[in-house]
Formats: sequence, structure tokens, C-alpha cells
Amino acid sequence: MLEKMFKLKENNTTVRTEIVAGLTTFMTMAYIIALNPNLLTGFGSDGTPALWNGIFLATCVASAIGMFVMAFLANKPFAMAPGMGLNSFFAVVVANIVSITGLSYVESFQAGLCIILIEGIVFLILSVLKVREKIVDAIPLGVRLGIAPAIGLMLMNIGLGSNAGVYSETGGPFYVMKDFFGALTPSLASTNMGSGYATMVLTVVTMFVGLFVIVILAHKGVKGAVILGMLAASIIYWAGEFIFLGTNPFASLSGASFVPPVKDMFETTFFKFNFSGLIEIGWFTVITLIVTFCIIDMFDTIGTLVGTASRAGMLDKDGKMPNMKEALLADAVGTVAGACTGTSTVTTFVESASGVEAGGRTGLTALTTGIVFLACSFIAPIAAIIPAAATSSALIYVGVLMITGLKNIDFSDMSQALPVALMLIAMPISGSIGHAIGIGLIAYTVMKVFTGKAKDVSVLTYVLSAIFLIKFFLVA
Repeated sequence: MLEKMFKLKENNTTVRTEIVAGLTTFMTMAYIIALNPNLLTGFGSDGTPALWNGIFLATCVASAIGMFVMAFLANKPFAMAPGMGLNSFFAVVVANIVSITGLSYVESFQAGLCIILIEGIVFLILSVLKVREKIVDAIPLGVRLGIAPAIGLMLMNIGLGSNAGVYSETGGPFYVMKDFFGALTPSLASTNMGSGYATMVLTVVTMFVGLFVIVILAHKGVKGAVILGMLAASIIYWAGEFIFLGTNPFASLSGASFVPPVKDMFETTFFKFNFSGLIEIGWFTVITLIVTFCIIDMFDTIGTLVGTASRAGMLDKDGKMPNMKEALLADAVGTVAGACTGTSTVTTFVESASGVEAGGRTGLTALTTGIVFLACSFIAPIAAIIPAAATSSALIYVGVLMITGLKNIDFSDMSQALPVALMLIAMPISGSIGHAIGIGLIAYTVMKVFTGKAKDVSVLTYVLSAIFLIKFFLVA
């Protein structure tokens, strides 16, 4: 049945490989299950535990729905969840609705869900009409080939920075390299990093041990190298916590609830759309917010799909991915499901690359990840004890592999070299795949126009470049 459904032999994979890939993807993105409700409720500062529980369950359910559609409709191994960056932006929007309207945080959150619903419906229509697919085709081949390496640097930044929990008060990208290895002495690193230095040392050591375990196992051809490396890193971290920090890594499991908070979700987020509250902030602001969400989500999704598919060898000779329409449709369905259940925009996750690297090639990978997400509504406390250092090991490894895509770039052609170079810098620093693609499109268009090759640029590419110029420089 699985063979007929997912065409495993045709994609040169097996059930075991796909399941391992799905679990690998899950482990690298499990952090979103707890982090998303934390972000969307101001880390609990608003005093609404029922809302936190509702968003937590919505995150599990909406992500699973999106992945099921990706699995059965597109047959692609891409995982979905509320997008990082988009959820932070949504939290800011909700906070602004509170200040503008005087509504409670919960009522403002429900007003914000209306924006996500409209965005998802717009994307459904655009996906059915193949408009989003045409936008993908309008991205020049050179820029398209540069997306995967840029995402690779972004993954390394996440792994070596925010995901690892290693940071300084001044912040900045690649925290580990900047504040740990960048310090001249350990004492200076301790000063930069503050009171949590001992924990950060354990994190850094664990991260690199896990990375080398993954690399060595992969070199030896061991199946499931990524997930085994993450397991090894987890064990080292847990042991380090107990021996050197004197803490019990499993303390959070004591008294933890394993019952899904269905009641809280139905009371706070499930189909709780507050359109009257949304109208209070003004039509122009509402339209601007919807357009902004659409632009960011569209290019984040496109970039992730193209970049990850490129690494998996799923692109044809023209750099196009089969079933792109269906994959984009799954993304749109996920966003609508997120709005209806109670979370911000659901989008294709860049951590899908870890599952692809573990051998995932079909929708069975996405299906596996989706099932585990649903299971997490029961076992969230267990998922929460996976240390960030372990996921960082996987993200760094996958990032390095994706950077190797630079070999496909013709650096003798400045219309390719400049856009790709700017994307490589912009993506990890800005944290936005969409914004980096926008910078790349603008650079490509300018290079072609001022080198006498304006006719090489399609009309849609001109339009996309103009949209990003307006967004970057004119939209308040």
C-alpha cells in the first residue's frame, strides 16, 4: 500500500529510510512545539495559560494537517509548522492591536487570526490558479541555485546561535563563533556570556561532539547518521547536566501532564475569529499587514522548497521541482488550518533539509513527521527534553552539505555571482529567506539592465523586484 501511495521504488527509497528521515526532521524542529506558544503569548507574560495551551495544541494539529496534505497531495518530504520570524512578527502585530484598540490580549490574538485566515485563503486561490508557481518560475536560475547554499548558511547560523542558546547581551549572528571562539581567553568568553557560562560550555562541547559523530557515521555510510548523532549528543548533554551542573535533566517529566488541552483550545483559539476587533485598527493597516504576511510567507516557502529540493536532487534541468503546485497548495492549506485552530502562518520548514539528508524522498517522510507532531499533543513533555545542542549538531551538518551547492554557480558571471553573494550574507543575518531572495532579485535585475541585457529579464521578475523595492524602502 505504501509503495503504491508514495512510489518508494521510483524514488529509490524504502519505508525504513522514510520513517527515519521523518523522525530526524521532527527532532530538528520539535522546538517549535513549545517555542511557538511561548512567542505568541509573550513567553507567558500576559497571564493566559489557557491561550498558551490552545496555541500549543493548534501548533501540533495545524502542522500535522499541512504535512498530511504535503504527503498525500504533493508526495514530497517537506515538513511544515508555524514559521519562525512570521510568528514573531505576528506577536508584534497582536501587541500593537492591544495598544491601538484596548482589547485584551486574547481578543487581540483572535483579531490577528483573521489576518492569517485571509492570507491562507489568498494563497489557496493563487495556488489553484498557478500564480505562485509562475512566481517560482520567474526567479532566475542563478538566483534559484543560490538559495540552497544561502539556506545552508542560515541553518549554520541557527545551529551556532539562537538554537544553541549561546548568546551575549549584544547579540548578533553566529553567537558561538563570535562570543565563545572569538574571545581571546576563556575568562573573556565568560565575561561576554554572563552567569550561564558553564551551561554554554556544555552546550558548545555537546554540539561539536554531536556534529563529529554525525559526520563520521555518515562517512561510514551508516543509515540514520543524523538521528544517531543527535541521540549521542543528547546523552552527553544529559550526563553533563547531571554530573557537572548538578541538575536533573528529566525533572520536568515529574508531574507533567500528558493530556492534550483540547478544552483550552476550543475556548480560546478554535475558530475564534474577532473580525470586529480587526476592523478597529483601520482598513489600510489591515491590508498592509495582509500583504506583508503574504510576501514574506510566499518567498520563505518558495525558497525553502527550491533550496531543499535542490539538495535532494528533485529539480529538473531547468531548476524546476515537479508537483510544485501541490506543494504550495499544502502550504496554503496549512496556513488556513493554523488560522482555524489558533496559530500564526504555517509554512514549509527549512529543517526539512535534515530529513532529506537522512534519505527522505517522498511524502512518507512528511507523513511520519506529521504523525509524531500529533502524538506530541500527548507527549510534549518528552519532546521538550531534547537538548537544543543536539538539534544544533544536525542543523550545522545539514547547513554544511547545502553550502556545497555553490559549485553549481557560475561565478564568472557577475549577474549570478553578485545576487548569490548578497543572498549568502542576507539570509543568515536577516533571518528571512524571503528578504534574501528579494535582495537577490533586485541585484540580478539591476545587473542585467545596466549591462545591456535588460531583455533577459522577464516581466514578472521586474514586477517582483519592484515589489521588494517598495517593501524595503517605501512601506512604513
